Amino acid sequence: MRAEVDVEDLLKIVLVLVVVWLALEIVGEVLGLLAGLLGPLRPLLGILIVVLIVLWFTDRL
Repeated sequence: MRAEVDVEDLLKIVLVLVVVWLALEIVGEVLGLLAGLLGPLRPLLGILIVVLIVLWFTDRL
């Protein structure tokens, strides 16, 4: 049996993830060194977001 997820809760999760992503982008632009380090890790950030959403939907988070 799946737990119901309210649309508002899902929007809050997406909003937090987008804010984190934007914060990383801003810090990366301000600190050029950090941008160089995050360059190859950006796909991993997307994978992390997908994994967090899947874990949320399967009630393992």
